Amino acid sequence: MLIDVHNLEKRYNDDDTMTRALNGVSFSIAQGEFVAIMGPSGSGKSTLLHILSFLDRPTEGSYHFDGKAMIDMNDEELAMTRNKKMGFVFQSFNLLPRTSVLANVELPLVYAGTSARMRREKALAVIQKVGLSHRAHHLSSQLSGGERQRVAIARALVNEPSIIFADEPTGNLDSASGRQVMELIVELHTTGHTIVFVTHDSGNAGYAHRMLRMRDGKIESDTAIHH
Repeated sequence: MLIDVHNLEKRYNDDDTMTRALNGVSFSIAQGEFVAIMGPSGSGKSTLLHILSFLDRPTEGSYHFDGKAMIDMNDEELAMTRNKKMGFVFQSFNLLPRTSVLANVELPLVYAGTSARMRREKALAVIQKVGLSHRAHHLSSQLSGGERQRVAIARALVNEPSIIFADEPTGNLDSASGRQVMELIVELHTTGHTIVFVTHDSGNAGYAHRMLRMRDGKIESDTAIHH
């Protein structure tokens, strides 16, 4: 199993009020799966994604990623695993606006210490994969929303991660751009990437092969989607 979580709890204490964002969540995800996490606002889906992607730690429970327990990893090991094995696509793109598409996509490779020549080569290859070679030297601020999200996907791919996490990847896009982005994510899955994405859109969830539905911090249902 690539991901194995057992009895995850996440609690926040604020001014003597305790909020339970996750309440005993358990499931596994195998290498190569395509999983949608759905649920209403406040159901815990984004909190869960943050823990799965090492952006946050659970209050209780266990999380094994690629056979290794999260609890046994220090911050440096978590950061290294995130950079080498995980790709991220966010609703708000998280691109540097006054920087070229190429430089944005190269960023994870800069953190990984890759040489400048290899960075450029790898970045141009994934930019081509998402259909934006003609935009490689444009600033990301000059692109449409759909193009920006494709740049974000290229950046997520550049380190050849084991898994891609996407948080509402079409949330800021019109329906046509959103459909293109989802079709690109489907294509990534068919080429062997494990995909886990959060969405409130049942149309987007329909692209996945499995749906985890959340409510009140718990997994309400875990169903296979047949295509």
